Amino acid sequence: MILTIDFTDETNEVTAQHTELVEKLLQHAAKVEKIEPETEVSVTFVTNEAIQEINREYRDKDQPTDVISFALEELGEGEMEVTFEGMPRILGDIIISTDRTKEQAEEYGHSFERELGFLAVHGFLHLLGYDHMVPEDEKVMFGKQEEILQTFGLGRD
Repeated sequence: MILTIDFTDETNEVTAQHTELVEKLLQHAAKVEKIEPETEVSVTFVTNEAIQEINREYRDKDQPTDVISFALEELGEGEMEVTFEGMPRILGDIIISTDRTKEQAEEYGHSFERELGFLAVHGFLHLLGYDHMVPEDEKVMFGKQEEILQTFGLGRD
């Protein structure tokens, strides 16, 4: 296993099968992205209410969203990089709203599992520095997402 994934379910609604799906998918994504072994990431499942609070506090957007990532390797202005020799690489946190996952799966006409996988990979790629603020970057990131989902077997129906 490449990744050590710490799962937290604040909703008490995520099944063992869903956690296992995200675990296998992120391990696959880590292989595709050539992540070194013993890398850590956390995945937290929350409600719309909880993610709205996070979105408001950290992004000044007072609305629920589907996924938010906090990359530990992304330096803010004036921050210094901190690394510890012999310690595992810690990518950061992925926070997924299971409420939005359900809503979007229905809206897009695909399964909860497909949407959950999409959001997990989307958040993971953000932790690796991918972004979609400009069209060129969006094309790269979304292409990478689709490649990971397709090769895992969770492509679009």
